[in-house]
Amino acid sequence: MQTPDQPVLRDIVLVGGGHSHVGVLKRFAMNPVPGVRLTLICRDTHTPYSGMLPGYVAGHYSYDDVHIDLSRLAEYAGARFYRAEVTGIDRAAKRVICKGRPNVPYDILSINIGSSPRVSEVSGAAEHAVPVKPITGFNNRWLSLLSRIENHDGPMTIAVVGAGAGGVELTLAMQFRLRNELANRGKDPDQLHFHLFDAANEILPTHNAKVRAVFRDKLVRRGVKLHLGDAVSRVDAGLLATESGQTLQTDEVLWVTRAGGPAWLESTGLELDDGLFIRARDTLQTANDAHIFVAGDIANVVNHPREKAGVFAVRQGRPLADNLKRMALGKPPRPFNPQKTWLALISTGDQFAVASKGNYGFSGAWVWRWKDWIDRRFMKKFTDLPAMEDSARLPDTSAAQNPEEASQAISAVAMRCGGCGAKVGSTVLSRALGELRPIERDDILIGLHAPDDAAVLKVPPGKAVVHTVDFFRAFIDDPYIFGKVAANHSLGDVFAMGAEAQSATAVATVPYGIESKVEDTVFQMMSGAVEVLNEAGCALVGGHTGEGKELALGFAVNGLIDPDKVMSKGGLRAGDVLLLTKPIGTGTLFAAHARLAAKGRWIDAALASMVQSNKAAAECLLRHGARACTDVTGFGLLGHLVEMTRPSGVDAELDLTAIPILPGAEETVAAGILSSLQPANVRLRRGIRDQGDWVNHPRYPLIFDPQTAGGLLASVPAAVAEACVRELKGLGYPHTAIIGRVLAQDENGPIEPITLRD
Repeated sequence: MQTPDQPVLRDIVLVGGGHSHVGVLKRFAMNPVPGVRLTLICRDTHTPYSGMLPGYVAGHYSYDDVHIDLSRLAEYAGARFYRAEVTGIDRAAKRVICKGRPNVPYDILSINIGSSPRVSEVSGAAEHAVPVKPITGFNNRWLSLLSRIENHDGPMTIAVVGAGAGGVELTLAMQFRLRNELANRGKDPDQLHFHLFDAANEILPTHNAKVRAVFRDKLVRRGVKLHLGDAVSRVDAGLLATESGQTLQTDEVLWVTRAGGPAWLESTGLELDDGLFIRARDTLQTANDAHIFVAGDIANVVNHPREKAGVFAVRQGRPLADNLKRMALGKPPRPFNPQKTWLALISTGDQFAVASKGNYGFSGAWVWRWKDWIDRRFMKKFTDLPAMEDSARLPDTSAAQNPEEASQAISAVAMRCGGCGAKVGSTVLSRALGELRPIERDDILIGLHAPDDAAVLKVPPGKAVVHTVDFFRAFIDDPYIFGKVAANHSLGDVFAMGAEAQSATAVATVPYGIESKVEDTVFQMMSGAVEVLNEAGCALVGGHTGEGKELALGFAVNGLIDPDKVMSKGGLRAGDVLLLTKPIGTGTLFAAHARLAAKGRWIDAALASMVQSNKAAAECLLRHGARACTDVTGFGLLGHLVEMTRPSGVDAELDLTAIPILPGAEETVAAGILSSLQPANVRLRRGIRDQGDWVNHPRYPLIFDPQTAGGLLASVPAAVAEACVRELKGLGYPHTAIIGRVLAQDENGPIEPITLRD
């Protein structure tokens, strides 16, 4: 996560991860504008490159070959990445409205969201047809179809609606792949039947006659049945009907026609055409709002109408980036005049392609190889990113007495270089917090509902007080998600003890800057935190905010507990079974993320785990007689287990193969990417018997990996362990696993308390 010293003065928000916006991110990465911050909002972390999708469907490319990792690209560009769905724009307030998170303010906005087939215009199509866009939905259905092929016997009929370049290319790619899949399984590929429908009388109507002839010949020779000049009028479950009265029984219907913009654009007040595409000026500014830009398929550049093709979105990336920069610096944007003709390279699924430009056309296997070279070269611009340099100044360790001292000194700077500055102004703070709605509790006598110098709480009869505190720097650029993780992490100790969370007091550091930017950062961060606290029944009762170099947040949390039902670290008993409720690996994954070495979907999975509360898990463990419990955090799995064995007077056995691991963590550890806290945790290796036998095990480094908002490590009686695991999985902890057992301490045996097994 980049933390530039320059205060943020202007916010450029990019809605959508289309071809134009990835170009903008790359250009800002290469030439950033001081004081200008980019925020990318996109529903999906991986955005597809349309030119390679048919090759992916045909089986020539992997998922990663054809997708740009937006999380990684945003990190490289120093941009914030918000994984969210946009549902509207409040132009008066200059805010982007998002589903399930606070609105995002902007100074300049750019929209590059592509278009989608308008399945709602044909009866039943929305319910029974699969639109090719958004690609994520289509890809999920495509993977499901590939899975069905494995067990399918008998004929299968697939209909594709739309005989333009996209529909024809997709049909041939799917047919090639599915016939190969059937043949590889010893089944008859001829049982697969493809039908291509279009209201037009010709395939590829925007291409020349020579190109159309090549594709018509390909379709006929490969047995694809054409239904032209006959519009589809209705789609039912397993049935497709046309205006002429023709019907076809189908197993799958793909929709590749009638594209348009999303319905939410209608409420924005932006000028739209009949297809809900946004009207744009030559500068790529929207027709009626100079602070909003638009590019790609969703744009209708009024003076330069063009076919919806990826090549135009790619070419708009440079002028869009230049005009966004000019606008941010108070300069007038410049007009862009797009090319009138373009080269289209259209594949046929079988590593053969056709080139089409104006009245010219040519084809062959060599054209596919040429297309493959062009596509891979384009993707390398966004995948082969140079490693991020660590801007933190490392200490001079020449006076260190040994390598461990030097390592500790470097780790100290890496983890503790943030500092607290002047207190944030009360007006800014009150405005940011004024929109939050923390819950109220009857046992909070004085809190935020009646602010005073301190909160006053009431302790019910028969209850004891649990108190804990946590505080750490932001490790992601989304303050809303960071707020959720920080609150969840801080509540973990309370739940691990078996307590009910009562109140929380926040302590935050926010980067210095102009008031409006600081206010929004505090609001976004505390919105996420308050959501988590409210869900836990914990009242936010106050806090303190100061300015510093980096965003940081922590909470002092009070809890209430029955003194007779405390789950302590000293409660392990020989014969108990050890359970872990969440996978580990957050330390190495976020170290890799900072070095552009983690896939976006790995980070998505890690964050999903980190925002999951431990509350229900702790309650379940109590019901099953848990005697000892702790949340796995900074000391890592081994460190927390050692902490439990010592006061309990027992030993423990840990099964390395049973430990649940987050996706990607084994890969990043194998690449030697470790958290800066790892060296301190590794010192606990002396607690492992015969540890030298395990140092080369691929999972060995992960037991030292520091966790943020990790799961619960607990012991339960062996007789109820399986039932406990089943219930925890049913409660939404699908990775819960039995990872070891508690052993009686052998007073005459080795002094190391932990035994590993594979």
